[in-house]
Amino acid sequence: MIAIEQLTQFTDDDLHALCEAASAAIIEGGGFGWVAPPEINTLASYFRGVLLVPERELIVGRLNGVIVASAQLVLPPRNNEAQHHSAGLMHAFTAPYARGHGIARTIVKRAEERARMLHRHVINLDVRETQEAAIRLYESMGYVRWGVHPAYARVRGQTVRGYFYYKVLPKRGRQAAEG
Repeated sequence: MIAIEQLTQFTDDDLHALCEAASAAIIEGGGFGWVAPPEINTLASYFRGVLLVPERELIVGRLNGVIVASAQLVLPPRNNEAQHHSAGLMHAFTAPYARGHGIARTIVKRAEERARMLHRHVINLDVRETQEAAIRLYESMGYVRWGVHPAYARVRGQTVRGYFYYKVLPKRGRQAAEG
């Protein structure tokens, strides 16, 4: 059974499951900036900190009640009036042992719904070129690649490119127009 929700607090079990899922995703080549998983205490502190930032919302995916995936919807700071119409999708991952259930797609859809509820009209994201499954997912969901950064990240001694995407969010019941 799959469930997607926005977390505003953790149980100890939820935090442990989230850290384990993040570690597994990092080992498999995804994972919001880390190339090797940090210690569990470092990950736990990181996720606790996410819940403290007013401009970040943590969306998690559960498989049979256990957190196995997450993403963050990030709003621009209040003083950034020019980008108040947008949001960012960051740090999305699904643990390798939970892939193939549609959890990542459902989390992205939930993030899009939440962004619309917050009157955001565009979602921006970026991804390493090595994260091929994520790239296929975003492109299949209508995200448009608008740029490439040739020296985006260093992964295991190699420089990899980064791809930048956006999606204009449709108003409820309408198709998105490309911006």
